[in-house]
Amino acid sequence: MCGRYASIKAPADLADEFRAVDATAGGATQDYNVAPTKQVVAVVERHPRDEDGTPDPDHTERTLRMMRWGLVPSWAKDAKGGARMINARVESAREKPAFRRAMASRRCLIPAAGWYEWQRGPEHKQPYYTSYADGASLAMAGLWEYWKRDEDPEFPDGLVTCAVLTTDAVGALAQVHDRMPLVLPPDAWDAWLDPDRPATDDAVAALLAPPSPELVAHFELRAVSSAVNSVRNNGPELLEPLAEADVAEPLQLDLLAGPNPS
Repeated sequence: MCGRYASIKAPADLADEFRAVDATAGGATQDYNVAPTKQVVAVVERHPRDEDGTPDPDHTERTLRMMRWGLVPSWAKDAKGGARMINARVESAREKPAFRRAMASRRCLIPAAGWYEWQRGPEHKQPYYTSYADGASLAMAGLWEYWKRDEDPEFPDGLVTCAVLTTDAVGALAQVHDRMPLVLPPDAWDAWLDPDRPATDDAVAALLAPPSPELVAHFELRAVSSAVNSVRNNGPELLEPLAEADVAEPLQLDLLAGPNPS
């Protein structure tokens, strides 16, 4: 699963990296401990609409937008369940009612500097941080939805929410947890974000496989302080590697650091 991650790049830098227009309107902040229900940056691609709300079928626009982490389906009676729906399994997202519609036409990318996962042992719960070794942003595959109820005073303008897709952990990552975010390489972004490609499209379906060993080989995995366990802690010290002597059950790492694949 993915329950915490870091998002520390400025929107302008993310817009350049993801070839998108920044539409976050100042809502993005540097966050070393992103937790469920927080506002997060997501990359979407949609057909622009005219003043009457009619989409232009011949053009698409890729933008950075703010969303709340924890997907609320459009048909939900209220927004309370979003906090429990931060992840969607790639194996079932196309069939589950909560994610089926978003999977068909509302796919997004959720940029992250890296994500945290916890290795659970008999007497320890050790957090690990995974990122690209060269500092490039991870593109976590996600789904998004728009929810609105006229009678809900808490969200009079509606609510845009998202979830991170998860898949089987690959390589040394499986020593920490059996699941990981579905991370997509740059050459997969266009197909994933294309609003006109259904989930059944071969190009989209092919992206639902776990990341290749070649992609994972560009990750850096390190134990970090248990300070990340508390959402109240938020700073660059959370990313500092923990001394090996302080790690209860060191991993057998075979990840090879290298340049980010393009």
